Amino acid sequence: MDDDVLTTLKILIIGESGVGKSSLLLRFTDDTFDPEIAATIGVDFKVKTLTVDGNKAKLAIWDTAGQERFRTLTPSYYRGAQGVILVYDVSSRNSFNRLEQWLSELETFSTKQDIVKMLVGNKIDKDKKEVDRNEGLKFARKHQMLFIEASAKTREGVQCAFEELVEKIIQTPGLWESDSQPKGVSLTDTGSAAVNSCAGYCSLV
Repeated sequence: MDDDVLTTLKILIIGESGVGKSSLLLRFTDDTFDPEIAATIGVDFKVKTLTVDGNKAKLAIWDTAGQERFRTLTPSYYRGAQGVILVYDVSSRNSFNRLEQWLSELETFSTKQDIVKMLVGNKIDKDKKEVDRNEGLKFARKHQMLFIEASAKTREGVQCAFEELVEKIIQTPGLWESDSQPKGVSLTDTGSAAVNSCAGYCSLV
């Protein structure tokens, strides 16, 4: 029964091929990790219900291929999304350098002016790091994004990334409210508390 679901949200996961987008999605939705997971062809899609601060939201999460040959899917993929998770690999400088291009694409095709953006530095379990946390944080601040480092392999930061994103969307009623949504829903701003609940990994910037 979905009677107690506050809203349904469309969430996107974007970034270069190989940064771990599908692994983050699988860790969040199924709590599994497959080191041999194949590259996404076209678009993958999963649904998960998440409760944040007593508010239940159904998430329709879209994971797209990072390869150029699938970019014809782009306009419809971005349409109507309220939140986006932009992923780079902390062990790949190139994936970080490409973030500007992904943001440019998002700005071109997004139909929601206030879309909430979360930057995720994935694969922090790797010994070799080419992008340190401060660089990610600086980039996120520059572009007014939420930020967290995570590891789909170890679970670290994954749940927090989605929870923080959804919380911020719910706190921006213009993104999701419609005539069919219940009125007078009480939503409290608990951003700082949420950072603490994530053991300090997540930064609201």
